[in-house]
Amino acid sequence: MTTAPQRTHEVGEDTLGEAGREDLPLWNVVVWNDPVNLMSYVVWVFRKLFGHPVEEATKLMLDVHNAGRAVVASEPREQAELNAYRLHHHGLWATLERS
Repeated sequence: MTTAPQRTHEVGEDTLGEAGREDLPLWNVVVWNDPVNLMSYVVWVFRKLFGHPVEEATKLMLDVHNAGRAVVASEPREQAELNAYRLHHHGLWATLERS
């Protein structure tokens, strides 16, 4: 008699579950001002990547422009790293810092 192995998690499947995420330390995704990108483009990127409404995306863009930086998201490290990568892919300067 042969038995099938127990199911293991799929590649990319969240192994922590929702309860495990609450205990993870948060990291801030910081976007820095640059002399290259148009303000309208930065608003568009914030809306596309983070789902911010236009008012919030505009406020964050103005923070980047006027203060030189803005925290656009606070999340567990892996997600923050992914979002920093996505911002880099869109031509924005982004770093992480502990929340």
